[in-house]
Amino acid sequence: MEIEFLGTGTSTGVPQIGCDCEVCRSADPHDKRLRSSAIVRVGGVALLIDCGPDFRQQILRASDKRIDALLLTHIHFDHIGGIEDLRPYCLATPLDIYAQPRVLDGLKARVSYCFGDHKYPGIPRFELHPLDGSAFMVKGVEVKPLTVMHYKLPVFGYRIGRMAYITDANAIPEDTFNQLEGVEYLIINALRFDSHLSHFSLSESLTAIERIKPRQAWLIHMSHGIGLHASTSKLLPPNVTLAYDTQIIHLPD
Repeated sequence: MEIEFLGTGTSTGVPQIGCDCEVCRSADPHDKRLRSSAIVRVGGVALLIDCGPDFRQQILRASDKRIDALLLTHIHFDHIGGIEDLRPYCLATPLDIYAQPRVLDGLKARVSYCFGDHKYPGIPRFELHPLDGSAFMVKGVEVKPLTVMHYKLPVFGYRIGRMAYITDANAIPEDTFNQLEGVEYLIINALRFDSHLSHFSLSESLTAIERIKPRQAWLIHMSHGIGLHASTSKLLPPNVTLAYDTQIIHLPD
């Protein structure tokens, strides 16, 4: 399995517009964060997790531009704002999109012209697959949805084999902790040092990691409040690292 982080930032990205803090002024490329998204490549299948407003920029610099399907975590704009830029992946056949029914309904409302009875020539074409929380197959790859809470909004993380990807969570239900048993590689959100209404802070994320006990964890969906990559990295446990944009990780079978 290979995972390429297209973006590791929160909804504002880093640098944040109008901010002059040391993180936003940093020249270190590790501190430049587009909105969170990743490609998981396993068994010859490329699964895109979320498609935010930075998708075009992200995929143009990606090491491999192939995408076989899209998994959506939730309907917030920083996770679906690049849907229209998936047009090149819909030329021969519709692109498969997997998500909760309410997310698919929200997608139909956001880009209604893609789903009308009389479609304009050249628009993206999608095949929508509603998820009920049960495991499902994408071209031979098993994917298990993981329900987590984003304040009062249930959103999906995804488990693929021994890897789990969780973003925009501030609470993990007990049933989901049970589903995370055996996960060796965890990708999870950590917005900043200070607490937040709908996102894990760094300390809360580390507490969740300590309970899940993965072999290795990577932090994503970070704001400028996470501090400088170089400085904050020194504060983390040995098995936890800050992910960064364009990073590619290879996980053993």
